[in-house]
Amino acid sequence: MRLPCLDECLRGENVSDIQRVLTYRSDFFGLPMSMLSQEVLRGPSEWLVGERELFAAFTSSLNHCPF
Repeated sequence: MRLPCLDECLRGENVSDIQRVLTYRSDFFGLPMSMLSQEVLRGPSEWLVGERELFAAFTSSLNHCPF
């Protein structure tokens, strides 16, 4: 069974770096990181989801990372 991102690469499609990171050893890193991200961005908080997304976008811009 191939990874979907491998198929996309072979077809010449762009695969984001985060997608590559999350699918590489997904049992060790990908799934736990996805669960953590989901909890941080969507879990209970005093901040609205939109505010948390804005914080993430601002941090990405400081790191010169397109978000």
